[in-house]
Amino acid sequence: MTNVEHFMKRALELASTAAKSGNEPFGAILVKDGKIVFETQNSIHKSSDPTAHAEMSLIREFCHTNQISDLSDYTLYTSCEPCCMCSGAMVWSKLGKLVYSASHSQLQEIAGFNIMISSEEVFEKSPFRPTTHGLILNNEGTKILADYF
Repeated sequence: MTNVEHFMKRALELASTAAKSGNEPFGAILVKDGKIVFETQNSIHKSSDPTAHAEMSLIREFCHTNQISDLSDYTLYTSCEPCCMCSGAMVWSKLGKLVYSASHSQLQEIAGFNIMISSEEVFEKSPFRPTTHGLILNNEGTKILADYF
């Protein structure tokens, strides 16, 4: 198992935990210098906060706690390609790299709904663009979504 797969496995574990605790099945971790520095999961239902997506919460909480706003030296691993809101947060935090499992279009196909603006579309029109790698452990990621939706 590569480091990329190892980190994605952890993001997928968080997604499963989120679903089991009454939230939607999304998890995210932040990595710097080969180490996980922060992790979280979707908590929109438990917190009654529609913006509490895993990626958005991770960026908000990590940056606030560490008093930084530049994540250019970090990689964010997430169980699913981020929505346009979370992609925007990645742009404004100058995230260095994004790695995801299930794609935006796979989520739409499985869930039957989605805002049809992919992270790539957001990044293409933005001043800061993270390097992006997708479909890592894709079968595992899409299974978690299919089991929930």
